[in-house]
Amino acid sequence: MAELLAPAGTFEKMETAFRFGADAVYFAGKKFGLRAFAGNFTDNEILEATTYAHSLGKKVYITVNILAHEGDFDGLADYIKELEKCKVDAVIVSDLGIIELIREVAPNLTIHVSTQANVLNSYAINFLARLGIKRIILARELSIEEIKTIRARIPKDIELESFVHGAMCISYSGRCLLSNYLTGRDANRGACAQPCRWEYTITEKSRKGEEYEIQEDERGTYILNSKDMMMIEHLKELEEAGVTSFKIEGRMKSPYYVANVVNAYRRAIDKGDHLTSQELEQLKEELYKTSHRQYTTGFYLGAKDKECLSSSMPVQTSEFMASVVANSDGEKTLIEQRNRFKVGDTLEVLSPNPTFNAQIKVEKMTDENGNIVEDAKDVQQKLYLYTTVKLEKGDILRQKIK
Repeated sequence: MAELLAPAGTFEKMETAFRFGADAVYFAGKKFGLRAFAGNFTDNEILEATTYAHSLGKKVYITVNILAHEGDFDGLADYIKELEKCKVDAVIVSDLGIIELIREVAPNLTIHVSTQANVLNSYAINFLARLGIKRIILARELSIEEIKTIRARIPKDIELESFVHGAMCISYSGRCLLSNYLTGRDANRGACAQPCRWEYTITEKSRKGEEYEIQEDERGTYILNSKDMMMIEHLKELEEAGVTSFKIEGRMKSPYYVANVVNAYRRAIDKGDHLTSQELEQLKEELYKTSHRQYTTGFYLGAKDKECLSSSMPVQTSEFMASVVANSDGEKTLIEQRNRFKVGDTLEVLSPNPTFNAQIKVEKMTDENGNIVEDAKDVQQKLYLYTTVKLEKGDILRQKIK
């Protein structure tokens, strides 16, 4: 069975990912990763996170995937040695210079080659295998048929990892210069400002100063956006092609996103060939309940580049209303408010347990002192929700957006 690999921009997201079924998580330290604004982990937190993951029989992969300039190597050797001491399961690297450094200072540290390395063929993989690389995170521009051909031409002990869900970049496997050009923030060194998500106008050369909006919808024009990846319908095909790890994108996303997406893919993987068409449709519906752009299968099925482009802002069908912070006592459950809801509203349960998608009519709430609360409007207020539905710490309560 393929590994389910989830993003963990913070410790909370890591805990959420594991609770909802991830086999492994990936995240960065405070430097040398491609998500400089994801929260990330200090050296002590990396040790704590790795120890926690291993106690659950799970794995931790650390991103060291910047495209390094000469100055980026300052302090890197010590950081690599620290990761080895923490006993992380692997580091994710894109730069050949960093690979060389790791081989010098931490030769026993397992290396996974990042999608940023743009690995598209068996020749590149066989070369990397001779360097001692254990896993290749394939470029997103490959089709399933190409992956199948590649798998047949590389050593059997080389693992292949592919993205199955989440945001995609308009640039080749994420190698973008737009952010650096417009803002001075280098996407290839972890500081992407995401200018591809901005609104743009065009100007005809002979009409200087006259700007024209490219009208698409009421929210504006986002001509450089990519659609989001969704491959939940094609996991079996990917596994048969030789993919050994299914990767979810989203270290900048919310814990609700992590819970929702990991939960759906975990259930699909576990069901395998026994997943009915009705169950698959229900899991696809789950993926619309969290923030997303239009979905695409990207290049996997031979789609054209333009089919990956989107002109829309993110949407979702459900909203994160509260998190469960303590197990139910059979009468009431302690929750933490995340968005406003009231007595009379109906909440839906997101859980890895059989209570998944249970409906709760909010009939009574109190604060921690026992005072009746009719309207949960105070941000992150702790409340007792009175319900006989058995909830557990880490469950999420959501509500359909009206």
